[in-house]
Amino acid sequence: MDEQLFFKKLNNLCTSKDIFYFLSSLEVMSDTMAAGALQRISEVEVDDDGLKNPVLLENDVFRALCFQFEFESSKLSNTGLLNALQALIQLRIDPQSSLMTSLLSESEERLGRGQLTAENLCSLGESLLELEDPSCATLEQIVNHMQERDIERWSPREIVMVYKILQVTAREGKQCQNLLNRLNSVTLHTVSQLSPNFTSVILNSLVVLRQTRAVLLVTALCKRSVKHVPYFTDHELVNVLEAFLYFGQKLQIFTEALERHVPGSIRTMHPQTVSKVMHYCCKKMILSKPIFDAVAEGFISNADRLTTDQIAAYIIPFGTLNYLPPSASSFFRKLETVLHTRLRHFQPHTLLNLLHSCVLIQRYPINFLPKVFSPYFLQKLQAQPPGLNRAVMSQLTQLFLTVTLECPFYEGPKLLSKYQVKACPTPHSSPDAHLFKRVKTGLLHLLKKRIYFASEVSTPYFYVVDIEIKLDEEGLVLPASQLEEVHRRIALCIDGQNRFCAHSHNLLGQEAIKQRHLQLLGYEVVQIPFFEIESLQNTRKMADYLHKKIFPCTYGLSN
Repeated sequence: MDEQLFFKKLNNLCTSKDIFYFLSSLEVMSDTMAAGALQRISEVEVDDDGLKNPVLLENDVFRALCFQFEFESSKLSNTGLLNALQALIQLRIDPQSSLMTSLLSESEERLGRGQLTAENLCSLGESLLELEDPSCATLEQIVNHMQERDIERWSPREIVMVYKILQVTAREGKQCQNLLNRLNSVTLHTVSQLSPNFTSVILNSLVVLRQTRAVLLVTALCKRSVKHVPYFTDHELVNVLEAFLYFGQKLQIFTEALERHVPGSIRTMHPQTVSKVMHYCCKKMILSKPIFDAVAEGFISNADRLTTDQIAAYIIPFGTLNYLPPSASSFFRKLETVLHTRLRHFQPHTLLNLLHSCVLIQRYPINFLPKVFSPYFLQKLQAQPPGLNRAVMSQLTQLFLTVTLECPFYEGPKLLSKYQVKACPTPHSSPDAHLFKRVKTGLLHLLKKRIYFASEVSTPYFYVVDIEIKLDEEGLVLPASQLEEVHRRIALCIDGQNRFCAHSHNLLGQEAIKQRHLQLLGYEVVQIPFFEIESLQNTRKMADYLHKKIFPCTYGLSN
């Protein structure tokens, strides 16, 4: 049969049974036709979980094909040999079997003799990379042969394969930075030709190979990713998100692409991919309501099928970014049900992070706190990394402070004082230095003397107040050092951009709970957000603004 007609018929067959029937009707076929048949079998019989029907390996036609390849490997064309090798690897044939040993040996011999074309080298490299433990020496030989050709003329497929090979050889401690520098430079000019898969693979390679200096290439690939978002597989999207995080990339157009794609795909996305999307949003402080709302709905539907780590990955960003979705009541009711049935399956630190994130948005896990405050659970926290470090003890303290201030009906165990911290600044707790200086200058202009306000005041209740002003019973300002006759305390919260979600006026959960607790502790909280004062051009305008914010009752009387 003519090869063109053969492949046309073969590609229309969708089961191994039909393929075997078709092959058995032929009297003779070339090695490339036989290899193509193996490739088609692998396409229809292999999925993400492996070989669907292992029984097919016992089929007489399949065994006859394998016999031909094993005992006539030296007579095969390069294309037939390498396509067969690739197909058999896809079909999970044991690499130590006599069939695979024969094909691998013949391939390596031809490589050593320099008989393989650029296309052949690519095919062999891709096949070896599929093996669990490929020979680094052979992979290096492939790269050396490829370098005999002008690197500027490499195709995207060849570029991708070399990146993947360098990943493998890097694990063996081999450094090829000179080649990588050339490869990065060439790749920069081919970015516009890269498919979703190639874009994802190269970004992943740049992460693994720690190419932090390849800024232009990384930026170009990240911009290219925006167009590919709807077409990435779950695995490819995870690689891209990890690259954005590793290289510190943050593109608004990428976030917008995710917002268009994720809500409609949430039901078919793998939970690990959804977890990575939420992790990305959390790390970049991106409060994307379309994504968060869709994830909340997805959690309500699929929570029972999630692992405990995935449950935490879905929930924690809501607390961190201080957001309650429209489905909040069903969302947290489902979470409570899941916790009741699977509480003992959570790792201690995962459970603590999860419960702590809930209180940030005023969802109180009262039924589970007795477990968290129990000596047994605290011992388990101590025993597992990172142990009871300051950050963990801060979470415990804030949980305890929350039930004390916001849940007076709680009658369970208390957190022992040895597990409490007096104060612990969070990554976003320090005020913006430039903003802080401008506010203090404005206050000095308003109050005339520096003694009338104190900055970064530690309270007895865990929190640090940015600026504290004390007033007597008549509303007159007292010196900050005065301890007696203090009737009112005003806490100024100097909220720079670092305390808000990105491109938003939505306070982060950690800052929201702080301001809530300061009020419950008796402070009058006055928020000074960056977006209200960044346009104030001089000290007089700042002082005027502060007068109106802090002392609204007297504002205008002195004007």
